[in-house]
Amino acid sequence: MKALVLAGGFPQITLLKQLKARGIETILADYYEEPVAKKYADKHYQVSTLDIDAIRKVAVDEKVDFLITVCTDQALVTIAKVSEDLGLPCYIDYQTALNVTNKQYMKKVFVENGISTARHVILGEFDEKAIEGFSFPLIVKPVDCNSSKGVKKCENIDELKLAFADAVNFSRTNTAIIETFVEGPELSIDVYVEDGKANVLCVSNNDKIADKDKFVIFRGRCPAKEGAPVLHLIEKTAQQIADAFGIKNSPMLIQLITDGTQVYVLEFSARTGGGTKFLRINRMTGFDVIKAVIDLTLGEKPHYEKETNNQKYLVDDFIYCKPGVFDHLSGFEELKAEGLITDYYLFKWQGAVFEDIGNSGDRIAGFTVMAESVEELRKKHSEATARMKVIDQNGDDMMRHDLITEIADM
Repeated sequence: MKALVLAGGFPQITLLKQLKARGIETILADYYEEPVAKKYADKHYQVSTLDIDAIRKVAVDEKVDFLITVCTDQALVTIAKVSEDLGLPCYIDYQTALNVTNKQYMKKVFVENGISTARHVILGEFDEKAIEGFSFPLIVKPVDCNSSKGVKKCENIDELKLAFADAVNFSRTNTAIIETFVEGPELSIDVYVEDGKANVLCVSNNDKIADKDKFVIFRGRCPAKEGAPVLHLIEKTAQQIADAFGIKNSPMLIQLITDGTQVYVLEFSARTGGGTKFLRINRMTGFDVIKAVIDLTLGEKPHYEKETNNQKYLVDDFIYCKPGVFDHLSGFEELKAEGLITDYYLFKWQGAVFEDIGNSGDRIAGFTVMAESVEELRKKHSEATARMKVIDQNGDDMMRHDLITEIADM
């Protein structure tokens, strides 16, 4: 059996390993020359995962039995389309993949089904009249991007015009959303839908870099510091979304904001969150979402069993860099051996060039700290961050230590 894996990022390393453990030959498609997952695949094609025709050709030429990816958004459309064209198995059909990766359609379904979301308009060309009655600040985002690409907060009409033009350029359909800004913590909700029932796996707080207009995540904290009423609303909203989009068996990621009494859905997708989310879910719940996606694709039915009496505290921190050329990480292996960090993750490759921090995809690495109390978590985190370094080609530390703040209340 042979699988075509789309995207060669960190989560795909685990996907490739699990496929190989099942005796499945692996072909990787990624537009980078040296993606971090390349060495774990049997063969690599340097093609974009968004190029449907190119991916279809690879699938046909290699005579693959199925296409698959995890923890990535837009590649879902490619997988669903090519699988449908070639009659190959896929856990999500092409129309549903389109629906859950396009914010324009998504917002329409939210409104039609009473799913709470921010007031918004969707435009292909900027029209000031379309936002009459809206109050600044406003948020602008492309309808079909992830990793915070093209997302900006605007305080006035001049900023809005510039941000809208940028967002449209990021969008493959040249379309952007303008929506009202909701004040409150952002939560990341990972869900597994089994036979139509939405099971909330993990609720995390997303901490973002202090920037007046960008939304770049530098930390995920779990469990989220929210009370029972908000958690109940989250469970209700997850089920509403699964029902509205006809999702029966699939992972699901929901991004939302809460003001403490209500939740407002920003977006969602039929996938697990990116980065190290699959590991966070496994550590907090024991559920392996990557295994579940493989099982679903191969026609098997994963089952989620909720753990009880499982009180853990966890933070995933993401590391960004000063401008420069990456060479290697320093201190991380020792910190892991000492138990100060649970694990660490390299998202880029030696020689990767870093410039500005524009979106969450610009992170170089990440690490996890776990503990049985908040006090222990803070102590481990403080010592670990003081000792780790990211070394550039000149031997200097290029890590942005200033972005790794102390852990807030949990």
